[in-house]
Amino acid sequence: MTIKQFYLETYPTDDMGNDIKDDTTFLGLITELVGKNDIYDFLGVHDSLIRERLFSELAKQLKTSYELIYDLWLK
Repeated sequence: MTIKQFYLETYPTDDMGNDIKDDTTFLGLITELVGKNDIYDFLGVHDSLIRERLFSELAKQLKTSYELIYDLWLK
């Protein structure tokens, strides 16, 4: 499942989800975080609420804390 598919299914009333790049995945998201790349460019959306929701889902999938994912992004 792509990030866009996940987001649109989970948050169907958030129209900004339509702007997420079609080919992004959660594997790609963690790779971007570890590589210290620009997450907003990767997603194609510059919205902190979307980022927070996706970080939360990534933490859930990795069975780790949101804080760990957030710290990866900050550093």
